[in-house]
Amino acid sequence: MRMSTLFSRTLREAPNGADCKGYEYLLRAGFIRQMGAGIFSLLPFGFNATRKIEKVIREEMNAIGGQEILMPLVNPADIWKETGRFYSIDKEMSRFQDRGGRDMVLAMTHEECVTDVARGEIDSYKRLPQLVYQIQTKWRDDPRPRAGLIRVREFTMKDSYSFDRDQEGLDAVYADHYKAYFRIFSRCGLPVIVVGADSGMMGGKISHEYMYLSPIGEDTIITCPECGYTANRQVATFSKEYYTEEMKPTEKVLTPDCKTIEDLCAFLKIEKRQTAKAVFMVGTFINAENGEEQEKLIVGVIRGDMDVEENKLQNAAKANSLRPAHVEEILAGGMVPGFGSPIGAHKDVLVIVDDSVAKSNNLVAGANEEGYHLLNTNFERDYSGMVADIASATSGYTCPTCKGSLVSSKGVEVGNIFQLGTRYSESMNCYFQDVDGVRRPVIMGSYGIGVGRMLACLAENFNDDKGLALPITVAPYQVHLVSLVKDIEVGEKIYKDLSDSGIEVLFDDRKESAGVKFADADLIGLPIRITVGNRSLKEGKVEVKLRSNLEETLSYDLENIVGEIKELIEKLTSDINNNVVEKDWVKA
Repeated sequence: MRMSTLFSRTLREAPNGADCKGYEYLLRAGFIRQMGAGIFSLLPFGFNATRKIEKVIREEMNAIGGQEILMPLVNPADIWKETGRFYSIDKEMSRFQDRGGRDMVLAMTHEECVTDVARGEIDSYKRLPQLVYQIQTKWRDDPRPRAGLIRVREFTMKDSYSFDRDQEGLDAVYADHYKAYFRIFSRCGLPVIVVGADSGMMGGKISHEYMYLSPIGEDTIITCPECGYTANRQVATFSKEYYTEEMKPTEKVLTPDCKTIEDLCAFLKIEKRQTAKAVFMVGTFINAENGEEQEKLIVGVIRGDMDVEENKLQNAAKANSLRPAHVEEILAGGMVPGFGSPIGAHKDVLVIVDDSVAKSNNLVAGANEEGYHLLNTNFERDYSGMVADIASATSGYTCPTCKGSLVSSKGVEVGNIFQLGTRYSESMNCYFQDVDGVRRPVIMGSYGIGVGRMLACLAENFNDDKGLALPITVAPYQVHLVSLVKDIEVGEKIYKDLSDSGIEVLFDDRKESAGVKFADADLIGLPIRITVGNRSLKEGKVEVKLRSNLEETLSYDLENIVGEIKELIEKLTSDINNNVVEKDWVKA
């Protein structure tokens, strides 16, 4: 590719809205351009880089027996109604009607679609197991797109789906994906960790996420440095200490202006662990049969030295979504904001109590009267509710496995794997006849990787103050050829010789100054730069630099340039492939 004819152009300054370095450099280097909120075009550099990522994905998916297919982005809503997700997924899924008045959706994932296909192809145990995958566009109307390709509305995703006759088969293909994902990410040069995760709208009981640790991430990862325990905070647990003693009678006390736990503890001269605080939310519950919505007030009761994890609270309530309750909704439930508790709440209020409260005694809680609290409240004696772990893990808490101290960090989810079980096959009648003649539901798994998000994380991980520095396995071109001599034929010959030998070359043949050319080369960040200058050319040589080490200049003979560059490419590629991470999943 010649830069004189390149469709995209580099930018000296980042456009407004570039909120992280990787995003800034992808814009400035001409990899992507924004069309709307969360909607981007891939320009030649960005397109080539994603195709490199997809090549690695295809090789690893094929290696575990995957067969590539392609399913439609536009789905009839009927298949989503079969599973109930047409009603349970909120506005992130775009719905519309075709000219015939039929309900349609833009697929944000393809469990329904692939199950619909599978029920027409799989009828016997002899047709199992099966593994199919696609690399295809998805649409998710995210209300808060940010950080360029990190969080978008339209995106490219690799999604694969497995079909098995039993749990043993699902475990095997799940383990294959677990290992293949580590190979994919490490072959692309992206460091990731795997964490236990919440299955969310996907369903199923076992799920893992692959996280790129970065301050720009929106997920909070909880880890134990001592034993390796790792989980997304949404599902992370920790070892809790309970405080039990003989129950005492409740006593109402005046606590003026004590609307927070901090104020209450300071006034009563007690510790936070001696209190029970109430968190008021409104949950939306959707009837899977007709899509009708119903809202219900939810009270999460947590000990004062902890916080409620909303994802846990939502799962415990089995709510489709949560939002903070309004003052009038809390009052209508028989409770008083700032001095509230489930004691005396109306019967239609859903009360969910963390085990830290359920297993501790004599806690101070709100009296549901302005300016008053109750001493010595006890679960079951004074109020009832559902007991569940709804506490949010954080740094300093005790590891549930080894009793070490937990730490937290931010991460970006770049891949996920789910054991779906029969969640979709049963609801969509995807059955097979087993060897004993009995019809059984197919056992399914679902596995995803965000291609564009991977590119965004690579850009975030591989940059410096000059621009990008992408690994050779994912860079849009392998070599950046910069010609600074007046004799254009010299650069043309090198370009032709390298290209004819199969080397991917970006040739800067523009009539620009050396400073401009070098600045663009640093910004675009191709792994190898060849500079043809007057001084080195007189000696029959060219200068070669690695983008990862601009301080060191190598000198290659012009006559042997093709062979030497090939060897350098092989070395850079081997350096990555020799460090591919191999990790096996062991079922707990």
